[in-house]
Formats: sequence, C-alpha cells, structure tokens
Amino acid sequence: MFAVVRSRPRAALAALTAAAALALTGCSSAEPETGAGPSAGSSDAFPVTVSSKLGDAVITEAPERVVTWGWSSQDAALALGVVPVAMPRYTYGGNADGVLPWVADKIKELGGTAPALLTEGTDVPFEEIVEAEPDVILAPYSGIVQEDFDKLSKIAPVVAYPDKPWSMPWQDQIETIGKALGKSDQAAELLEQTTSAVKALADEHPVVKGRNFFYAAANEADLLNVYRDNDPRVGMLVDLGMTLSPSVAALDAKPEEGDFFYQLSYENVEKIETDVLVMYFADQKAVDKFVADPVIAAMPAIKEGRFAPIVGESFVMATSAPTVLSIPWMLDQYVPQLAKAAEKAAS
Repeated sequence: MFAVVRSRPRAALAALTAAAALALTGCSSAEPETGAGPSAGSSDAFPVTVSSKLGDAVITEAPERVVTWGWSSQDAALALGVVPVAMPRYTYGGNADGVLPWVADKIKELGGTAPALLTEGTDVPFEEIVEAEPDVILAPYSGIVQEDFDKLSKIAPVVAYPDKPWSMPWQDQIETIGKALGKSDQAAELLEQTTSAVKALADEHPVVKGRNFFYAAANEADLLNVYRDNDPRVGMLVDLGMTLSPSVAALDAKPEEGDFFYQLSYENVEKIETDVLVMYFADQKAVDKFVADPVIAAMPAIKEGRFAPIVGESFVMATSAPTVLSIPWMLDQYVPQLAKAAEKAAS
C-alpha cells in the first residue's frame, strides 16, 4: 500500500524487531504464552499493584488470561510475548477479521490461538469480557470511566490510566503493562530499543528537528479536530525533535476541559501559524476533497507544500496510537513524509 523507504534507520528498526524477538525467546519457553508470569531475571514478583486515576489493580499472581480494551494495549502485551484471550476488533485499519496488520503479524509469529475480538465502540462489552474469563484487564489507553472501572473490577483487576483518558504515551504504556504482566525487564529493553530506533531515524532526517507542527483531522464538516500536547500522536512528533506550534494553545478556547483534542471552525484556520501541518485521512479521495475547499486551499501551509497528510486507515491507526509494535511498522514511511514538508519550511 505504501512506498518502502530504504535507509539506515530501516535497518535499525529491523534490528529492533529481531532483537526484541531474540530477547523474548531467551526469556520464555518455545511455546507462545497465554499468561504473563515473571520470566527469569525479571525484577517483578507477585502480588503487584498498578495504580490508576480510577483505582488500583491488585494482581495477586501471574496472569494467564489477558484481556485488553481501548487502543493499543494488545500491542504491548504481544510485544512482551503474551497473546491476549480477547482484544478489540478494529474495523478501521484492520484486516477482514478486524485485526491491525502489525498485530496480525505478531500473533502469527508467536503462534498463539487467535484472540476473541470484542465489539468495538464507546460502550464496554462487559458480557463479552466476562465470557473471556480474564485474570487481568489491560485498559491504560482507553476512555473507561469510574462506573466502567468498578464494574470491570468485579471481573478481574483493571489496569487503567494514571491521569487522563486516551492520553498515555507509548513509553508509559509498555512500562505499565510490563509491570502488570510481570515483565518489567523485557519492557525496559523494548523501550530502550524503540527509543533508539526513533532517534536513529530522526538523525537521518535532521530537517524535522526544531520545526513546529500543527496536528489536526477533518472528521466533521467545516471543523478541525486539533490535538493538544497530551495526545500520543503529538508526543510521537516531539520524540522526533519537532515542537508543537504555539497556535495550538493560542486557538484553544477551552484549555481547561482537558480532552486530548478540541474543535476549530474553518473560519479560524487562517490564524494557524505552523511550519508543518500534519493531518490524517482514510484515503487519498478524502485528502483531495479537503484541499479543494477554498478556505483550506488558501492556508499558507497548503499553498507552500508544508502539508504532511497521513493517508490510509492502517497508517492512520499506527501513527495515532504509536506502540513498540506499530512504530517499527510505520516510522520509516512517516519520517520521510514529515521531512519533505519540513524542507519546504526551511527553504
């Protein structure tokens, strides 16, 4: 679907994947794990307590049946060698079965039983989760509320978010899930390897460093969803050395609401000042429709080619909720696209 960019960082990302697999092989049995007991050399011991804004998850012994909810928790579990017994279905970005491509690849690699797919949506599918008989429910990057947490906690310990919903960085997610699964040492190794790979690719494209960006989406007519500094997709670009445009805060009418995005009407897009405009779209047809709007076409970032559209549902999902699995899958395409737009800003 997407062009492959051959570069030294791609080799680094490939090495990351291989090294992670080797590390996991050395720390676990040859058979894929359906649980998550602490491996040899791990500093973890049960019981463990994982605190969140909604309450504590007290995990008394190594989980053998793991359920994930929200975005990307299944990525962290799989990266640590654990195949969930149930995880969300993804109609947006997933394959015919509703499984994201990098997730499908990892399940195949581990050779585990395919997880049950939970009905996606804003409502937690409690009955389906009960049927999965979990020992732990991983939902640190989700939108569950206190009522959901309390109800889920009657099924199994629930790992939720420490501060705000839908805002946990991928670094914190792998650490949190590593702790919950008794695999903190492996999680720390994956974190270090992934961070190094991100830095390597950023070093290969130094033009992106120091450039500011404005991250948005056109999901409703005449409105932009503008992503605040607490959103992981924004954090990914900061990890690459970019900075968030001051316009994001300047145009935020309700910063106190604390959500990960706010809406901006088209009548105010002329006030956006940014080196690079980053946006996501399901397909190229949606991009063409967006830039054809006269108001949008008049934006300096559009006219001058300082526009980096993320196109394709799977690519959108990978960049919107970056993880130690999705980053190797998408980053060697993502950074060159950002660099191309940043070069226009530098000229």
